[in-house]
Order: sequence, then structure tokens, then C-alpha cells
Amino acid sequence: MTDRKPDRATADERTTLLLMLRYQRESVVRKVEGVSDADARRSFVPSGTSLLWLVNHLAHAEALWIEQRFAGSRTPLPEPSDTLADAVDSYRRTWAVVDERVQAAPDLDAVAVAFDEPVNLRWILVHLVQETARHAGHADIVAELLDGRTGR
Repeated sequence: MTDRKPDRATADERTTLLLMLRYQRESVVRKVEGVSDADARRSFVPSGTSLLWLVNHLAHAEALWIEQRFAGSRTPLPEPSDTLADAVDSYRRTWAVVDERVQAAPDLDAVAVAFDEPVNLRWILVHLVQETARHAGHADIVAELLDGRTGR
């Protein structure tokens, strides 16, 4: 696997945060390319973390934070997928919805309407970047254990 680095930019804050989130999302998806469903379900740790779980979890987390907590939408959260292809498709569909919602917000100071603590869109995006990057690292380790692949 070719090691890919994030695009460099001198864009505004919203664009930069979405650029870094997109890079981390794509890193996760690259880690699961070509992995069989059986291997995607394999876990090497007692917590049960697997590549399939990671992709399902990240789709759920983005929808939860942006659609439900930030926007107050009652749109159902993505259901966990049983196959890796379905999980990746669901994750990618979530990206489009999340990115559209973030672009439509008046600014990054907009506050989540359905969360028990006041957090703004800026905080949520930084949280999603760190959450996705953290799990991209987990995916790196699991993929390397599965087939020896390394790289971002």
C-alpha cells in the first residue's frame, strides 16, 4: 500500500476541518479494501474490535454527532452492516449527509441543538477528526495483523 499524506491547504477553518476528516475517512476505507468479510470480522483483542466494527462505528458516530446531536434530526442512525461492502457504502453515504449539513451551517460557532452540554460545530468536527484518526490507527494495526499491509 502506498503511504498517502493529507492534502495541504491554506483554506478557511471549515474547509480545513472537512479536508482532514475526509483524509482520515479515506484512510480507514483504504485499510479495508480487498479484505474478505471473514477477515473483516476477525478481532485480535478482547474488546472485539474488528475492521467491520470500526467502519460501522464510524458511520454511526458521524450520523449521531452531526445529524442527531448537532442538527436535532430524527433521521435513523445507520444500522450496523453485516458485510464490509455494505458497511463502506453506508459510511460513504454518511459522509455526504454530514458534509452537506456542515456546509449548510451558518458558521462553526453554531451550537448543537440536541445535546446535554453546549458544544459547537467546531468542537464536533475536531472530535470527529480525532475519533476517525484514532480508529484509522486501529484499522492500521488490524490490517497489518491480517495481511502485513502498512501505510496510510
